[in-house]
Amino acid sequence: MTYEQLLSKLTAYCAKAEHCQYDILTKMQRWCIEPSMQERAMQYLLAERYIDNARYAKAFVHDKAQFSRWGRNKIVQALRMKHIAADDYLAALDAIPDDDFQETLKPLLIAKRKTVKAASDYERRMKLLRFAMQRGFSYAQAEQCLKEIGITLDD
Repeated sequence: MTYEQLLSKLTAYCAKAEHCQYDILTKMQRWCIEPSMQERAMQYLLAERYIDNARYAKAFVHDKAQFSRWGRNKIVQALRMKHIAADDYLAALDAIPDDDFQETLKPLLIAKRKTVKAASDYERRMKLLRFAMQRGFSYAQAEQCLKEIGITLDD
């Protein structure tokens, strides 16, 4: 593949959806592009703003919080796996208030409560806590939501 063909493919790919540097780099590696050509192509894509990690992080955070209903921790973990710098995603995460995450978690727990099979209230509560934490919500957020929907342990 020539450099011009590579740029044509990559610009078309980047024009369709938001991508980060890591996505583009792994794609070029799968295509067995030599490292020097990879670097030249990456520099071109960055200079022409086809890829921008900060813009990608903002879109990723919005989509995962809004549509996938992920919590803050799971979003951060996914962005770290894509080698996005903390500076690029922290501003996007801070733009979403904690109350929005709480309001996202509450209906998830209500729906999950109907499907959880448990021998005791304690077991049900632990399963719901584990579910919330797997979705990326903090323990404190999960506790708060469980209290709000009436799942507590009477001590």
